[in-house]
Amino acid sequence: MAVNRDKVDSWKADVAKSVDFYNEWFMTFAPKAFRDTRIETTAQVEQALQWTENLTNIRPETLRRHPDVLPMLRMTTCPPIARDRLVGLAGVSPNLVKSMEVDMRVPPRMPLPELNKQLDMVGDIIEKMADPDIFVWKNRGDKGTEEEIHRASTIVADRLCGAVADPIIRNAQEQRQLAAMKAWLEARGYRELKTGEAQDWLSMPNGTFSFRLNVPIKQGAEDKKVNIPVDAVIKRKNAKDGEFPALFEAKSAGDFTNTNKRRKEEAVKIQQLRHTYGEKITFDLFLCGYFDSGYLGYEAAEGIDWVWEHRIDDLAKFGF
Repeated sequence: MAVNRDKVDSWKADVAKSVDFYNEWFMTFAPKAFRDTRIETTAQVEQALQWTENLTNIRPETLRRHPDVLPMLRMTTCPPIARDRLVGLAGVSPNLVKSMEVDMRVPPRMPLPELNKQLDMVGDIIEKMADPDIFVWKNRGDKGTEEEIHRASTIVADRLCGAVADPIIRNAQEQRQLAAMKAWLEARGYRELKTGEAQDWLSMPNGTFSFRLNVPIKQGAEDKKVNIPVDAVIKRKNAKDGEFPALFEAKSAGDFTNTNKRRKEEAVKIQQLRHTYGEKITFDLFLCGYFDSGYLGYEAAEGIDWVWEHRIDDLAKFGF
C-alpha cells in the first residue's frame, strides 16, 4: 500500500511546505553548524602550522607523519591550489596527492627516497606560494606572532569550510532528521538496538531500530557481497517471522538541481536490494527540502515511497 508516492495531486503542496521547512531550519541552525565546524577547523590549522613551523619548513617527514594536512596546505597559497594543479606545479605523482587526501596516507609501496623527493617538491611549492597577505611573517623572515597565527588560521579555516560547506550542512541536517525519527519512534514504544543485540539486520528483535546500519547486497555478475549503508532500519512491533525490517534513507537538499542529479542513487539501491532479497524488500525515503515532482516521479516509478519530515506522522502509515 502506497503512502505518498501515489498521491500525485498533493506533491506540489508538499514540495512547497518541505522547502519552507528546510529554509526555516537553515536560517536558524545552519550558521551554527558552520561556525562550530570553522572553530574546530581553525584549531586543526593552528596545529598544522606548528608542524610546519608556520609554513617556513615543510619537511617530508612532517608530510609522511601527517598526510591529512595537505588539503589545508593547498588553501594557504595565493591563489588556493586545486589538487590537480598541485600535481602539475610540483611535478609529482597524482597517486601521491590522491593517497594523501583521500586515503589519508602516503603511498605504502613508493620507495622512501622517491617519496621524500616528491614530498619535498610539494613542500617547496606550498612555501613559495604561501599567501603573503595572510602569512605576513613570511616577508619578515620570522615565524609570526600568536595573534597573526590565529588570524591566518581562521582565514584558512574559512577557505576550507567554504570548499566543503554543502557537506557540513548535509551532515548537520541528517543528524537532525535521524534525531526527529528517533524521537518519533521512541514515543511509540520503539527502542534503539543495542550493540551486539542482533547478529545482523535480519535478526533484529521486533520493535527495535538502528541508524547507519550496513546491509549486505549482491553486486556484479559474480554476485559479490558488499555492504551498503542504510540510514534507518526499523523492525516493526508486529512483524511476522521472515518479514524484512523497513529501510529508510534520510535525504535533505538545499536546491532542486542536486537532487535531480543524484536521483538515480536510490533507484540503484532498491534494485540491488531486490536482486539480493526479492520483491518484498522495501526501501523508502525520509525527505526534507528541495525535492520536486521530477524527482518524486522518478522515485515513485521505482516503487520507492517517502515520508515528508514536515508530516512525520506519516510514518504510522508504514505500520509503525
